[in-house]
Amino acid sequence: MKNLLYIVFLFVFVSACSTKPENRPYSWDDDLHRRLLTDFCLTESQVKDYIRKYIPDVTDEQMRQWEVSNALECMVLDGEKRYFRNAGPNLFRVDSACYDIKIAKEGTALSGSEKVNKENLPEVITAVKKENKAIVVPKRMRVTYTLTVDTNAVPAGKLVRCWLPYPRTDQARQRDVKFISASEPDYVLSPQECRHSTLYMEKRAVQGEPTVFSETFEYTSCGEWHNLRAEDVLPYDTTTALYKEYTAEREKHIVFSPRLRELAAKLTAGETNPYLKAKRIFRWINDHFPWASAREYSTIENIPEYVLDNRHGDCGQVSLLFITLCRISGIPAHFQSGFMMHPRAWNLHDWAEVYFEGVGWVPVDQSFGIPAFARNADEEYFFLGGIDSWRMIVNTDYGMPLVPEKKYPRSETVDFQRGEVEWEGGNLYFPQWSYHMDIDYLNY
Repeated sequence: MKNLLYIVFLFVFVSACSTKPENRPYSWDDDLHRRLLTDFCLTESQVKDYIRKYIPDVTDEQMRQWEVSNALECMVLDGEKRYFRNAGPNLFRVDSACYDIKIAKEGTALSGSEKVNKENLPEVITAVKKENKAIVVPKRMRVTYTLTVDTNAVPAGKLVRCWLPYPRTDQARQRDVKFISASEPDYVLSPQECRHSTLYMEKRAVQGEPTVFSETFEYTSCGEWHNLRAEDVLPYDTTTALYKEYTAEREKHIVFSPRLRELAAKLTAGETNPYLKAKRIFRWINDHFPWASAREYSTIENIPEYVLDNRHGDCGQVSLLFITLCRISGIPAHFQSGFMMHPRAWNLHDWAEVYFEGVGWVPVDQSFGIPAFARNADEEYFFLGGIDSWRMIVNTDYGMPLVPEKKYPRSETVDFQRGEVEWEGGNLYFPQWSYHMDIDYLNY
């Protein structure tokens, strides 16, 4: 009898151990839950503390009203209401009354990138008109990109796999890419046809030390501007492979839902010229969706619908809305991303390209939109057919495979910018590592 009880106890004990989180098979639902907990990490009290800087007597009723309007982003996780990590700052970007309160207290000023672009845009426009070509004003940069995995995030001796962003070599306005060095002697550059441009390395974790990967390269980025006129845009040849591919739906963030079809039809009603259709879409998004800090794209089911529901979006979110509305309207468009490399203002950034028959592919930065500093019509719509000189293009699409293949879902399942890291035990999510870029501007 004792032996039987011992066997039963042992079976129960082993079964319990095998169901510990680290022994469970990978589950996207569990992974998504952890990602949401990372993004939605604030209590109501913490968010109120931020709001009180501008609205000292904020009430519970106001909080509920902002939540209903989606100006204050929150969700219930594990039975607890949790707020987005940037819910407070976003409130004063999204809600017009709150925005006015903050501006009255602090005033307005151009951002770092806007200050650079205020000088660069007229430089690009002038050069295009003078030189009679669309790609001008080159800026050469030497970049060291470093990704650091936290100490003991991976058990000692285990192999860590890492993909770093690398400038594309197949883009006309991005030239003379020169590899200089990598932290590991063995590395793999992705083939040119890959939509995400990467430099892959691996190394083994060491007890008590961070695992560091780095790369150094040089490249030249140019500004581009097309002085678009409706009469220069020809009707599309709808039988081409290009037209069919780039006017199609694309899982899972370019979906032609009834809501988006109706919106596209409303925005372009009565217009047949593709450029003027795109201009209506560009202006409407610019006027209705202020920039706000974004939760991780991997936690959002459909990004364009999310933008409409929440009345705001960051660069990639409004770009995907623009692309979707263009495709529904019969205008070929695709996603492009990497970094804005403006001096003292570099950051992750996404934008788009659209194709106009008779002109070709042209850049569109929906997030930069209509510049606050625009002094004339050329500058006002510069980013519909133009882009500044300060970019690093890494991606020409979203959510595509990495090379070599990644075993676990990426931290950035949509975009690819900061890098990706994993080991045999799973993906390493953002809280487990950091990234940094040192930029030497060689001709600025």
